[in-house]
Amino acid sequence: MYQVTFSEQSIGELNQLGQLAQLEAIGPISRLTAGDLAHPREPLGKFSRAGRELYRLRSGGHRFYFEAREGETLHVIYILHQNSLEDFLLRNKLPVSESQLVEQHSKFWKYLESLTQPKAK
Repeated sequence: MYQVTFSEQSIGELNQLGQLAQLEAIGPISRLTAGDLAHPREPLGKFSRAGRELYRLRSGGHRFYFEAREGETLHVIYILHQNSLEDFLLRNKLPVSESQLVEQHSKFWKYLESLTQPKAK
């Protein structure tokens, strides 16, 4: 079992859910094992971006994008709701597989990274 940490964007997404819905959403990621990461199968996927190994996990109506850190921690970078604009862009922008889109479409990743930046007042 891994310790799971969350970025500000992912915590913000979780905070929009009720307590029970939060527990249901994070359940699958909290049960991942080293074997799951070594040999990902649906609903878990693995891809590379800018030399980093990242994972995508489907959990109900959400998609968790995360990385393994120091062998003991899974850090959730983004949580996207299946009906969000971000998820729509990820799935429908280009006629390629999800992993190819994520790896190749840098504008989408720049947009997602902008979600984690503090908002200017």
